Amino acid sequence: MMIKQVSLFLENKNGSLAHVCKIMGEEKINIRALSIADTTDFGVLRLIVNDPDSAVAKLKEKDFLAGITEVVGIKVPDKPGAVLEKLETEGVAVEYMYAFYEDSQKKAMVILRLSDNEKGVRAIESLNLEFLTEEEAYKG
Repeated sequence: MMIKQVSLFLENKNGSLAHVCKIMGEEKINIRALSIADTTDFGVLRLIVNDPDSAVAKLKEKDFLAGITEVVGIKVPDKPGAVLEKLETEGVAVEYMYAFYEDSQKKAMVILRLSDNEKGVRAIESLNLEFLTEEEAYKG
């Protein structure tokens, strides 16, 4: 149920994101989803890739501050739901989230960083939602 996400700090300057994408391309690492949050001086780039361990190793080799963060992935039907309300009721905070749409399944794939992954997983299970497997998240 947990998915490995690559997280790294980037200088907030022209070309930083392109440089990371070039490294991933050279290593034949497929980016499945990404999110970036920035401040004046730096950004935090979060990636779901087909080979997270190799991605982190290569980024560290290139002097990036990178690591693995465990996140929860769920498949959400294209209709209103109650995921966030359920997590709130259970006392689980959403630290951040992002999503991508998988047309073949007609569902949004939602990546969640939760304050308590185990408690969050139990809350989501009670809603009878499907979890995104590592294989589904990483496949290209």
